[in-house]
Amino acid sequence: MNGVIVNFRGSKRRKTGNQMIIEIEGTDSKDKANKLVGKTVSWLAPGKKKTTIVGKISAAHGNKGVVRALFERGLPGQSLGTKVLIE
Repeated sequence: MNGVIVNFRGSKRRKTGNQMIIEIEGTDSKDKANKLVGKTVSWLAPGKKKTTIVGKISAAHGNKGVVRALFERGLPGQSLGTKVLIE
């Protein structure tokens, strides 16, 4: 299953680097998003090293099927708008 990183989770003044908002294909309601809680998310970094940063879906975010994911370490700003793999 694929998803797209939409934004960092944060408030007006503070952004959390390891928490991301992810939009998943085919998920359009809060009920569908809650079924994905606990699944693993992985982001493949571009470049020569091809490192993978792994995270976990923690909760639904809003009512339109978007989820929150906590990653093991912070993601760079270039990850916004890129695809992630959900297993």
